Amino acid sequence: MLQHARREPNRECCGILAGRDGVIEKILPATNAAPKAETQYEIAMQELFRLMREIRAAGLELLGIYHSHPRGENQPSPHDIELASYPDAAYFIISPIEDAPHPARAFSIHDGIVGELEIQNI
Repeated sequence: MLQHARREPNRECCGILAGRDGVIEKILPATNAAPKAETQYEIAMQELFRLMREIRAAGLELLGIYHSHPRGENQPSPHDIELASYPDAAYFIISPIEDAPHPARAFSIHDGIVGELEIQNI
């Protein structure tokens, strides 16, 4: 995810995360189809459907969605909170800034309520 964000440092990158039992096994980068890709992200419906079919075919489940914040702190913006439509998914926000204190942060977003999640490397 961090490599993806650093390849596109002036645009929000995005993708989905798949795995089993709460462990991410696969990162699936997507194309940012948002008209204002410098400050927003959107995965086109056709690509999202293709990625979800790929996840199901591999016997995995959707665990998270990620995107980057090229210019701001990597915490959910009001726009991110408004558009969060997968309450069981973790929302990862990546900072492409080389010396960011926390380059990857994860959040639960449910009914407008945001909680930060602990990321564990296994």
